[in-house]
Formats: sequence, C-alpha cells, structure tokens
Amino acid sequence: MTNATIPNLTAFDEAALDKAFAALEAQARDDAAGVDTEGFRLKWLGRKQGLLNEVSDRWLKAAPPQARKAVGQRFKVLKELVESLLEGGSGAGPSDAELKAEAIDITLPGTRRLTGAEHPITRTMSEIVSVFAALGYSVGVGPEVETDYYNFESMNFPPNHPARDTQDTLVVAGQERRPLRDRLLLRTHTSPVQMRTMEQQPPPVRIVIPGKVHRNDAADATHSPIFHQVEGLCVDTSITFSDLKGTLDHAMKALFGSAVKTRFYPSFFPFTEPSADVQISCIFCGGKGCRKCKQSGWIELLGCGMVDPAVFAFAALKQPAYDPKKISGFAFGMGVERIAMMKYGISEIGSLFAGDMRFLNQFA
Repeated sequence: MTNATIPNLTAFDEAALDKAFAALEAQARDDAAGVDTEGFRLKWLGRKQGLLNEVSDRWLKAAPPQARKAVGQRFKVLKELVESLLEGGSGAGPSDAELKAEAIDITLPGTRRLTGAEHPITRTMSEIVSVFAALGYSVGVGPEVETDYYNFESMNFPPNHPARDTQDTLVVAGQERRPLRDRLLLRTHTSPVQMRTMEQQPPPVRIVIPGKVHRNDAADATHSPIFHQVEGLCVDTSITFSDLKGTLDHAMKALFGSAVKTRFYPSFFPFTEPSADVQISCIFCGGKGCRKCKQSGWIELLGCGMVDPAVFAFAALKQPAYDPKKISGFAFGMGVERIAMMKYGISEIGSLFAGDMRFLNQFA
C-alpha cells in the first residue's frame, strides 16, 4: 500500500467531497467482499498505513478551516461504514439465498404447548366435593397447623385419651411452656374446620372440608404420613341416622355408579356417637369376591356417625345455638387417596406423591 492510494483533494466544495467519499465507500464495500477479514482490517484500519489514517492526514487535516466540518462529517460516516463492514460483512444487506433460508412459512401450524392436567388426587377431591355441592353443601377450609384444642380436645379427644395414639402427628417444637391446648401441631384430620365453622355460624350447617392432613404412619403400599381427606358435617334440627345413610348411599352411587351398594356396621370415633364404618360392594368384581376385596365382596371406604353431644357442647361455648338438646347432626370422613386408587387402579399410594411424569401423564 502506498500513499498514492489516497489522492490529494484539490477542491473542498460539497459536490467534490460527495464524489470523493462515495468513491471510498464503494472501494470499502468491494474490499469487504473480496478479501479476508484480517486483510480488510489491516488495509483500512491499520495503525500506520491504514486507508482511514491516510484520509485523515490528506483530507481532514489538509482541509481549509471552512471545509473541515463537512470533511469531518463525511469521514465519520466512512469510518462507521468500515467498522460495520468489518463486523458484519459487506453491508450490502443479506442475499436472496440468505433471506430465503431465514424465511418463516406462516401457513405451517405453530408449536403446540402441552396443556397441564389435574393431578389424580386433585381430580378425585374435586369430584367428591362436587357430589356434595349438588346436595347443597358448601366448602369449608382451615389451617393445616392447628392447636391441640381444635385438633383433639374440641373433637372429644381429652388429654391422655387412648384414641390420640392412633392419630400421632408432628408437633411444632419449643412449646413446652404453653398449655397443652395451645400447642401447635400438624392437623391429623380436617375435623377442626367443623368446630371452627360451628363457632362462626349458628345452625343449620352443611359443609364439606377437603384438605391435607398428617399422621405418624409408616409408609407402605396403602399408607402415607401425608394424605388428603374430605370430611362432611350436617347440623340441623331433627337430623337422624337415616339422613346420614341416605346421604352417603347417594354419594357412593354418584362416585362409583348406580349399581354400588352400601352397608354400615358399628365402629368407634370419639367425636361421633353412634359411629359406623361404611363399606361399598366391590367395584371390581360386583360383590362376587376377588383379591381386591379379599374375597368378601365388600370394600371399607369411610367412617361416619352422629355428632357426639360433647362436640356440640364445645361449640356452644362460643355459639349457644348448638344446644345438644335442641339440635342434632352427622359427620363423615373419607381418604381421597384411597378413592383415587380405586377409581384409577393404582396399587401404590407412593406413586401419587413421587412426581414421576411417566405415571402422571396417564391421567392427562
């Protein structure tokens, strides 16, 4: 490269400057298309013999004072063009082949985003709640961290009652100085919401209570320390055990089909008297006997009973309308996982909590 590459300017009017700089811009585009990147950089931006340095020395510095502004503006445009050519190619815009390669066919279908689906526990819980909602029941909710009073004492589990052992749970640490009834724990059933509801509103009450509960149970194929329940409470005047049987018989038929039969047999729960366990005819064999029902033709599904007057007595402390002599009611509770496992043929309760997408995709 020699100094003759950049000729001296003899005129500095607008027309002469436009012509001179247009020629340099054309040369820069040709060089960017014809030489490698490093060669182009050295030719135009070299520190000693780069063409831009020559333009600066021969045109910008040599320009008369009145023309320096016009030369400087054009020089700046030329320098920006050279730098852009060095970074991005010829600067002449993408070729037709490049444009065609980048084109998007707007007539093609878009990428379909996968839609989520309800977890089988959530779906089963919603089905159960909807059955009772159709009967006029509202939904009650309450905290998962409860006091001993609401979880046990108000449900007729007095301190040291042996029935507490079957509902051993996790207790919040550092509460030894508190009275027993005020100590916090993870609720073992959704029954505390029954008491909270009765304290807040007088009868009549008809609620179902879905939610997560915790018990100190060893995990196996059918047990988990975390599970879900749906409990129900109906309180009014003249509520009888016949009302309870009719309600649950209707609910089981709505969940498992009109051919399902129910039967009740005596049991014990501290918060109901009399109490009963409810069995349904086996939905797998139609009551004939199979491995699922242990050849009995029946499957135990839930517990229920008439609300114990002692529970109403606790509610009456804040809501006098719950006088055990004037009102009556029934309560029931069922495990959501057990029903989900029956409805969807799931053999291991742990599968519902493992988060395995291969398992969950079956229900999408």
